Amino acid sequence: MSHSGLVESRTFCLPVKNIDTDQIIPGQFLTTTEREGLGKFCFYSWRYDEKGNDRSDNPLKAHDAANEQVLVAGSNFGCGSSREHAPWALLDFGFKAVISSQFADIFRSNSLKNGLLPVEVEDHVAQFLLDHPGHPVRIDIRSSTLSVEDLGEFEFPLDPFSAYCLTRGIDQLDFLLENDAEISRFEQA
Repeated sequence: MSHSGLVESRTFCLPVKNIDTDQIIPGQFLTTTEREGLGKFCFYSWRYDEKGNDRSDNPLKAHDAANEQVLVAGSNFGCGSSREHAPWALLDFGFKAVISSQFADIFRSNSLKNGLLPVEVEDHVAQFLLDHPGHPVRIDIRSSTLSVEDLGEFEFPLDPFSAYCLTRGIDQLDFLLENDAEISRFEQA
């Protein structure tokens, strides 16, 4: 995540509802505890056939990771089983944020803990973005606002601790390690 607390990007749209974590990262790729390298397995069965060949109907074929760092998807994004690998795969594939009108609770929590920003917006905002692929957006983490060119500015739910970690590019473990000396002093007192 940007240390400035801003994500400015064009969107990449997957106008599909109920995208579950097994679609984001299939179970056969959950054998690692490493975050890096999972992008190549992101939406694997959508991108490759059973033999590992490129699918002609791959909806992510045109994704430009350098310029499309915000994924817009249908409602109930991240449903299904709990797996931290899902946000890891999305991040490694090039996304910094996901915009949807609804997120599965566990996916939302895992995303915030691992540096992927879930931006939950009202239906009409999500639909506008789904209808306009590649649209420029600006996400301000500090003010929890999404600015959509030609539509307006919208607030989204984000707790202060998650915002703190996201703007610093750290996760919960990094936060604890940053405060290790203070924690040790407290334990000794």
